[in-house]
Amino acid sequence: MSERDQEYYRRERSNEWRVALRANLKQKDRVGIERVKMPAQDSNVRNRNHEEVNQGISPTQAMQEARRCLDCVTPTCIEGCPVSINIPGFIKNIEAGDFLKAAAVIKETNALPGVCGRVCPQEVQCEANCFYTKKLNKAPVAIGYLERFVADYERESGILPELPDIRRNNIKVAIIGSGPAGLAAAGDLAKHGYDVTVFEALHEIGGVLKYGIPEFRLPNRVVDAEIEYLRRLGVRFIKNFVVGKTADFDDLREEGYKAFFVGSGAGLPRFMNIPGENYAGILSSNEYLTRVNLMNAAKPDYDTPVHFGKVVAVIGGGNTAMDSVRTAKRLGAERAMIIYRRSMDEMPARKEEIEHAVEEGVEFRCLENPVEYHADKAGRVKEMVVQRMELGEPDESGRRRPVVIEGSEYTIGVDQVVVSVGVSPNPLIPRQVPDLEVTRYGTFVVNTGTMQTSIPDIFAGGDIVRGGATVILAMGDGRRAAAGIHSFLSGK
Repeated sequence: MSERDQEYYRRERSNEWRVALRANLKQKDRVGIERVKMPAQDSNVRNRNHEEVNQGISPTQAMQEARRCLDCVTPTCIEGCPVSINIPGFIKNIEAGDFLKAAAVIKETNALPGVCGRVCPQEVQCEANCFYTKKLNKAPVAIGYLERFVADYERESGILPELPDIRRNNIKVAIIGSGPAGLAAAGDLAKHGYDVTVFEALHEIGGVLKYGIPEFRLPNRVVDAEIEYLRRLGVRFIKNFVVGKTADFDDLREEGYKAFFVGSGAGLPRFMNIPGENYAGILSSNEYLTRVNLMNAAKPDYDTPVHFGKVVAVIGGGNTAMDSVRTAKRLGAERAMIIYRRSMDEMPARKEEIEHAVEEGVEFRCLENPVEYHADKAGRVKEMVVQRMELGEPDESGRRRPVVIEGSEYTIGVDQVVVSVGVSPNPLIPRQVPDLEVTRYGTFVVNTGTMQTSIPDIFAGGDIVRGGATVILAMGDGRRAAAGIHSFLSGK
């Protein structure tokens, strides 16, 4: 923090200054403040490193942005938040200069603010419900930027957040999977006094937060700090433990576990089943990102194998596709392409991620779809045949359906293809628990209010239920499941 920011912060902490500020700042003054812009690394620098792209905002910027909040009588922004953060409450504390109090307000309902401030799609959730967006047709309060600022300030302050007063009840609950759904459930259950253990199949805690999201979007240090907060709440973590293989549910019941939350995600990649898809150099986005993010394939002191393609095509238009193509650029791709069968307007990826990819030199080939791959004599992909598309009538998703233009096929040379067209739920647990009711897609059937499955002591949420969701929607599931488990174990 600069000396200027420190002085401004000291003044803002003064109650006399704060009262005068609130009295003098009328609604028209607040509405007239321009939304803060997030500084970022230069695009031609960041596309060659793995450092975080967005650089965060300063205390001065945060307090100025907080002044835009109108403190609505009916805060519709909260309605758009899947974990029900008291958004006006934490923002008013930023305006007053009490950043640690703001962090405490967020952590009443969200144990992962540093994560959510970076990767949640606020533009279609809380910020889409902001008064500025709904009534004034102006840029909403930068709720995501402010949440990130508060989390980073607390982490970098060196001051450990105060823990809630917890009455331990010595009832054991198992969480299967340490992704966002599992971590959210673990945090809430620990606050209720349960003896919570998280079982993680991989060698790192964090699930998709570690293996699926690159550090240029979500640094590991942020995830680790928020996991450490859960440890301080009393949550225990066990790595390299596959429920269904290392031990099954009956084994854990014998060890005294009274309820389970399954947040094992959707780690089974989908492919397109087109000719040549088994050639070397064609892999799923899950495998590609896991090798780079979790297994450090891009670092010189690790021997995790990964091909550093020079001409890389990523098939798909979601956030995972953007993460993959931007990673390829950072690994030295001279040409990194998105191949997407609809137009740019139909892409499900966050607008910011698309904009960052464009700035970093990613090529977008929309209204195209691969139909076949060709290989060299060694069996490695050397080119793909793509077919041009046009948009027809909307489908069940509300997006216009892509329609093939007959006879439009042509060939593009490539030496690596990353397929990012969706994932399916992990099938291990349904195979181990035959009485568990699942959909034809393999997702768990749950009571959407409590997240309870057809087996009373098993609850579930996140991608294993939704088949693919955002971090914050998975966390919302985890919180609902924690409340459901608490009611179940309390006999309510």
